[in-house]
Amino acid sequence: MMARAGAGRRGLVWAAVGAAVLIAGLVALLATRPGTDPTSPTPSGTASATSPTSSEAPTSRPTADGAVVDSSVTDRGWTPEPITTDADTYVRAALAAASTFDTTKSSRDAWLDYLDTWFTPDTRYATQAEREDVMRGAKLELRQAVVLPETRWDSLADEDGRVVARVDDDVDFEPVPSDEIGDMTIGTADVTLTYTSTDGAGGELSYDETVRVSIQVLCGPGSIPTPNSAQRAGDCKVVRWFSGTLEP
Repeated sequence: MMARAGAGRRGLVWAAVGAAVLIAGLVALLATRPGTDPTSPTPSGTASATSPTSSEAPTSRPTADGAVVDSSVTDRGWTPEPITTDADTYVRAALAAASTFDTTKSSRDAWLDYLDTWFTPDTRYATQAEREDVMRGAKLELRQAVVLPETRWDSLADEDGRVVARVDDDVDFEPVPSDEIGDMTIGTADVTLTYTSTDGAGGELSYDETVRVSIQVLCGPGSIPTPNSAQRAGDCKVVRWFSGTLEP
C-alpha cells in the first residue's frame, strides 16, 4: 500500500566518441534518457520527485553546533528546533518541544502552530494527497492525545504556570515498518517534565513528573525543511509524535 513517489527529473546524458587516425576531429553523439512521470509511483528505493537523489543526500552535512531554525522562540518559552542530520540530537529536542511552554508568554494555539512547523510528510505514502492527509492526522493526534490538554493548560495559566521538559537518559531507537530506504526511525525515551507555578503567596512551587513518549522522525532527502530557514532537505523533521498524554 505504501510506495515511494516517482523519480525526479533526469538530466541529459551526453556521450562523445572521438576518432583520430591521422584525421583530427570530434564526433559528438547526443543521447537522452527519458524521465518518468513524477506523479506516478516508482519502485521502493528511489528518491521523491522533490528531493535530491540518495547520492546527494546530506547525511553528514556539517552544521554549526547548536544550530537551530529560530533561536527567538525561547523568548516565548518554547524549544528551538535543531538543524541536524543526527537522529538522537533531534529526537531529544523534539520530545522536549512537545511539552515545553510558558503560559505567561504564549497561548496554547500559538504553541501548537509552532509545533506544526516541525512536521514533514510521511514518505512511505505514494501520493501527495495521501501524505498531506496522514500529516493532518498526525497534527490532530498531537493536539488531542499528546500535548497537555487544554483544560490543564488553562488551569496552569491561572497560576502563571510553565513547563520545561528534558530527556536525560538514553533514547531507544527502532526501525519504521515499511520504510525500505531506512531514513525514518522511531525514538522512545523518558521525558522529565518540570512544572512551575505560583503558590498563591508570592512565591513559586515546582515539581517533576516523568512520562514515556515516542516520536517518528525522518532524517533523509525526503524531509521538507521549514521555509525561509537554514534547514535543508535531509535534515531531520517530525513525522509523528505518538500518543502519550502529558497530563500530570
